[in-house]
Amino acid sequence: MNFFRIIKMAQGLSSYLPGGNFFCPKDSGKTYSARYCYSVWLRHLRMAQVTNKIGQVPSVVAELGPGMSLGVGLAALLTGCEKYYAFDVVRHANVELNLKIFDELIILFTNRTRIPDENELPNVKPFLENYDFPEDILSDELMSLNFSPARLALIRDSIKNEGSAHSLIQYVAPWSEIETIKQGTVDLIISQAVLEHIDDLDHAYAAMRLWLHPSGFLSHQIDFKCHGTAKDWNGHWTYSELTWKVIRGARHYLINRSTYSDHINYLNKNGFLVKHEKKVTTPSTIQKSDLADKFKRMPDSDMNISGVFIQATPFNAHPKLRR
Repeated sequence: MNFFRIIKMAQGLSSYLPGGNFFCPKDSGKTYSARYCYSVWLRHLRMAQVTNKIGQVPSVVAELGPGMSLGVGLAALLTGCEKYYAFDVVRHANVELNLKIFDELIILFTNRTRIPDENELPNVKPFLENYDFPEDILSDELMSLNFSPARLALIRDSIKNEGSAHSLIQYVAPWSEIETIKQGTVDLIISQAVLEHIDDLDHAYAAMRLWLHPSGFLSHQIDFKCHGTAKDWNGHWTYSELTWKVIRGARHYLINRSTYSDHINYLNKNGFLVKHEKKVTTPSTIQKSDLADKFKRMPDSDMNISGVFIQATPFNAHPKLRR
């Protein structure tokens, strides 16, 4: 057994001790800056235009796993979204942080700032061919309406009083119950590096299928890498079930070790049609023979797919969004 694996197993075991998570590596990849949120939202919006030919911002947006920052949803509201659902396992959102991000987003949109690209945010996917501000979707007339003093005040009040009768923001935690919101009412369900942390993916995709309006769509960036649990980027697929149980320890939000093909199978099973995908490929530094029994039947191509951006619609969905 290699030394790196021993360290990871020791960290996992330490998580069962009082204060043991102190010794476990924290998720340093999550960024809560306004520029990050601005870039994520506009990348998904631009890709939605390319894939689904939308010419407007979806009316009702749901985000999976926003964490402390609701910045992606705030960017959606500032561009014309009428309702934003934040779905998380536990409540993380910080009002002061979100008010700060909101004010910074206002400046970015007011200046029609170019979308931060891979030079500034090299780990954020998907990459775009054009990072110019999407004026073809967000016209000056539309942005003037979105930035009226009354609407900005309503969004600001929604941050402070999410969940109130007049709030544009509904923060739902935990979101595991399918009955969380009315079926068929969401136009877009979005996530950024979140689905790799959800254990019951079948249940998650089933919930998304019920929440989504027949003309709505999913937009997910998914990361399949080991998140620091192995020496090789895909080394987590070499661990036996027992070894992985020890490495995971008492941590509830590590990674699920699902592959690209797993997600495609869950999408198909739950009634989704993949409209567009952008795979992130990284040469594998492990051999097929190194894989644990659970993963030995994975397609050879999965060995080199370290991430994917997927947009999908329900079967037989009309391409236009409802209003």
